[in-house]
Amino acid sequence: MLTQLPSAWFAGLQIEKLTEQEAIISVRYKWFNKNPFRSIYVAVLSMPSEVSTGILCMGALYKRTPAVSMLVVKNEGAYYKKAVGKIMFSCKDGDKINEAVEQAIASGESVIVDCKTTGFNEQNEVVAEFSFTWSFKARRKDVSNA
Repeated sequence: MLTQLPSAWFAGLQIEKLTEQEAIISVRYKWFNKNPFRSIYVAVLSMPSEVSTGILCMGALYKRTPAVSMLVVKNEGAYYKKAVGKIMFSCKDGDKINEAVEQAIASGESVIVDCKTTGFNEQNEVVAEFSFTWSFKARRKDVSNA
């Protein structure tokens, strides 16, 4: 994570669980990522939420032929409780992401998918919910150089 997402590494993101269908990414309240209200800074909460969706997208694209590009085109968030302690963001949209990637490859067109992730505290209370809209598009081979 240090080389690819240095700010996430400095903020203390951890991979808790990673399968083809689900990713859980955590962050813990500490001096480096706090706000003046004694909770985790909102921008820091956005990191594990995006990573919990994005890591599933990256897994769906791994070693694909043709290669497929991915891009966040929209995100929204809602906050319900003060984020203190360890917050874990869970996204279970792996199957939906894989279907969108397959559709993008088959159609050659851009395909979007909305991914939901929910942040829970150590008492299993919902702290925040995020939605990230990802766009996938298969890369075409440049036939002019062939």
